[in-house]
Amino acid sequence: MRFAFYGRVSTEDYQDPVTSRDRQRGQAETLVAGFGRITAEFFDVGESRVLPWARRTRAAALVLAMADPDRSFDAVVVGEYERAFYGNQFSLMAPLFEHYGVQLWLPEAGGRVDFHAEGHERLMVALGVQSKREIARTRMRVMTAMAAQVRAQGRYQGGRPPYGYRLADAGPHPNRAHAAWGRRAHRLEPDPQTAPIVRWMFAQRLAGQSLARIARTLNDMQVPCPSAADPQRNAHRSGDGWALTTVRSILANPRYTGREVWNRQPSAHDLIDPGNTGLGHRQVQRRGLPDDWAISERPVHEALVSEADFVAVQGIHARRGRSDRAYLLAGLLRCGLCERRLESCWANGRAAYRCRHGHTSASRPDPRRPKNLYVREDLLLARLPALYLLLTTDPADLPETQAPGVEDVIGYLHARRIELVYDPRTRSLRADLPGTARVIVDRRAG
Repeated sequence: MRFAFYGRVSTEDYQDPVTSRDRQRGQAETLVAGFGRITAEFFDVGESRVLPWARRTRAAALVLAMADPDRSFDAVVVGEYERAFYGNQFSLMAPLFEHYGVQLWLPEAGGRVDFHAEGHERLMVALGVQSKREIARTRMRVMTAMAAQVRAQGRYQGGRPPYGYRLADAGPHPNRAHAAWGRRAHRLEPDPQTAPIVRWMFAQRLAGQSLARIARTLNDMQVPCPSAADPQRNAHRSGDGWALTTVRSILANPRYTGREVWNRQPSAHDLIDPGNTGLGHRQVQRRGLPDDWAISERPVHEALVSEADFVAVQGIHARRGRSDRAYLLAGLLRCGLCERRLESCWANGRAAYRCRHGHTSASRPDPRRPKNLYVREDLLLARLPALYLLLTTDPADLPETQAPGVEDVIGYLHARRIELVYDPRTRSLRADLPGTARVIVDRRAG
């Protein structure tokens, strides 16, 4: 028989792909000895077992080769079950092997897997559960150990140092084996260039300055933003300048109090396609609640702000809008120039909407930017009944149709997720119907 060997190694940094490949292939050759020889090889490097075959480079190539009637193999042999399957992946792949008439050989089955034998089916289910449990148990052990190291020892767990700090040597690695290999531990220390900026930002916020004012001042002083100050560690950032969100994240980071903090953005796993669970999950990061953070019991590096001042800064919030002001069209309007959503604003004692075309008070205005768009709400409300008739009736029936009330029209737009686009050049109001190319325009000047 002709066999195709499939193997996999998870990482290149912590595993030797050459040694792992030789070990797996040796097990596979021992299994098929006397029955045939290996004529093709598919070996994934740097691919996790949790990924389905369709998302592994070489495993996907093997599936494509199986579909070829002129393939160079009759069966697939795997050196170790966990290298190929995880969880319920075997049950998803078994019908594919049967469909293409390709046998599967595993050491755990003693050779060929019988897809219809009850004993083999139970064995594969048990191996899948064991493979999944191994990953879950390892992940839990690592996460709990890292949290304990941060709380009790204040150990730095890696990653980019926050703006205002740089990495410093903290002596030999606490693990004696790693220390013997020459690995060093790290800690945070203030960066002479950026630490004064962080101190200044906290002082400005305590003095009552808004986040936008702080960002605007930093941009006016041409202070490099975090991604520009350390471009090697922030290659995924543009480095264009300070933004309001950047200032907010710095002022909300408790590591500036001198305590080590970990797990502020834990990893989660979301289904790629809920309609096709066989595609597996993708890893995403979300901000966690403070109760889930691991915080060192004592300060472990030099603080840039006192804990009292940090807590005081967290209690400063922008004044919310007045509750007696209502905006009926909030969330329904977009700008006809830049397609941005219009902001609600109060102008000359009445509700209105505006678009600044991407400009924020954190930076100076661009002279090439169009003028700010302002449109009164009452002018738009007066045109809604006629626009509603254009959306729901035939134009020939307009004279006999009674126009509905404004509240009915707004409810209709929300229910059908219809957005209104106001173009200041023609003063026209356009309704975009979702899921279709149909557009209704009320061209009367407003």
